Amino acid sequence: MDDKEKSLAVFQGKKIRRVWHKGEWYFSVVDVVEALTDSPTPRQYWGKVKDREFTQLQLSPIWVRLKLEAADGKKYETDCANTESMFRIIQSIPSPKAEPFKQWLAKVGYERIQEIENPELAQARARKYYELKGYPREWIEKRLRGIAIRQELTEEWKTRDVEEEREFAILTDEISKATFNLTTSEHKKVKQLDAKRKNQNLRDHMTDLELIFTMLGEKATTEITKAKDSKGLPQCVESAKEGGDVAGNARKELEKKTGKKAVSTDNYLDIAHKRKKLK
Repeated sequence: MDDKEKSLAVFQGKKIRRVWHKGEWYFSVVDVVEALTDSPTPRQYWGKVKDREFTQLQLSPIWVRLKLEAADGKKYETDCANTESMFRIIQSIPSPKAEPFKQWLAKVGYERIQEIENPELAQARARKYYELKGYPREWIEKRLRGIAIRQELTEEWKTRDVEEEREFAILTDEISKATFNLTTSEHKKVKQLDAKRKNQNLRDHMTDLELIFTMLGEKATTEITKAKDSKGLPQCVESAKEGGDVAGNARKELEKKTGKKAVSTDNYLDIAHKRKKLK
């Protein structure tokens, strides 16, 4: 799974937003409150808990304000707590779900530590995730390889004075334009993905060929970035264009030989539809 998918965990059907901060997971307190209480106004509920348990008793806050993505796709500062602090907060919330939630919290909070110590566990979890969704096994292997190549590229960018999020998106678009002659948003339109649905990951709807050319463009960009010792956004943009050109030239050559376009309207939206019907 990519970073966006890892930023969500699910407890009894309730989505809990989380963010990796200072070497551990921090969870959205409001999301936890909603999961435990089913309150229609979890923010107000949490406000009362804060006032009662911390303001009145003059206790130091055990949460921090971190930016999390909201339903509108934008990021806002949100009260978040790590596993240890969340245990203390749960003690202040009467709920029959408290004990099973603590067990769940301990498990998902520890998973990331395990994955850092043994990256193969992350791959195994991602493979299981796609298998449960119904993706073909051969496709899954390409998708997982693509995730590893993408991570290698983003780690390289981080060491080269490139700001995450916004500048990563700019560089990714440059690779995409050179590889497919499409920006990522244009590619999503070809795939008939809904721009308003933030959980529709473009790569989860790519065909085998699209995944292969995406991998080639990103791997080539990584190697060119290293070879040129590119630093900062302008230099990394040039390397991204050159890396994308490698994949773009390969795509054009294949299209010339086969007479078929590599970019297809085919997607895996039917998988999500079938799963909904089974539930």
